[in-house]
Amino acid sequence: MSRVGVLVLGPAGVGKSTFCTSLLTHIQSIGRRAHLVNLDPAAEPGEYEFTVDIRDLIPLEDVMEEMEFGPNGGLLYCFEFLLNHLDWLDGEIGDYEDEFLIFDCPGQIELYTHIPVLPALVKHLTQNLSFSLCATYLLEAPFVIDRSKFFSGVMSAMSAMILLELPHLNILSKVDLVKGDMSKRELKRFLNPDPNLLVDEINEKSNPKFHKLNQAITQLVDDFGMVQFLPLESGTPDSVATILSYIDDVTQWAEAQEPKEPKEENIEDDDDDANVM
Repeated sequence: MSRVGVLVLGPAGVGKSTFCTSLLTHIQSIGRRAHLVNLDPAAEPGEYEFTVDIRDLIPLEDVMEEMEFGPNGGLLYCFEFLLNHLDWLDGEIGDYEDEFLIFDCPGQIELYTHIPVLPALVKHLTQNLSFSLCATYLLEAPFVIDRSKFFSGVMSAMSAMILLELPHLNILSKVDLVKGDMSKRELKRFLNPDPNLLVDEINEKSNPKFHKLNQAITQLVDDFGMVQFLPLESGTPDSVATILSYIDDVTQWAEAQEPKEPKEENIEDDDDDANVM
């Protein structure tokens, strides 16, 4: 039995749901079974219906109407309600013992950067339900090639990595939106960048009183090894396949598969060969 899943994280609008759909399509195309688990109480299903949907437990619009909360307060209430009713989640995913689960998470990154809501859910999945999980953190390529935005994005990804305590992959989404030869060359620099070179470029354009702070942030990013990204074009199967191979490596998906018995016809053929010899 193997219980394997991937958490798809990142700011709102970064392309998480699109990536989830592309990942599910690719996994099914290679003969594996996978399911979407929606953890966003404000989401609507797209190409695929959700196999497990938090809205079946508590929809955001009901919370906002009955509790008179705004969107962010309502979302936090929904997650706290989920944590108090984890038996519902256990029942919903209990039938998927040997299948790959894709957890589509909300875009409100405070849920996994400085509020311990999603970390508590991850702890339940890994310790109580024996899931092998991987976290993917998406940032938009057009956003990241701005040097100052690069560091702010990496810091948010680092915060999620530290709180969740899971194997972690950084992904640059929407790389197809980066146009022009100059911009594409710039993009390649950010897939595996040297943060010390980037901070020098930032310091040239920033107030000298921020230079020490910039250097300290750079050193922190470098120490945590948060400077490698996988490029994602959700409409390109090879791009999605490459990311899945990384996810499989860190979750040890292949090692968790039970060995299969050889087909009977093959055994009979082998016996016939042995008799001939």
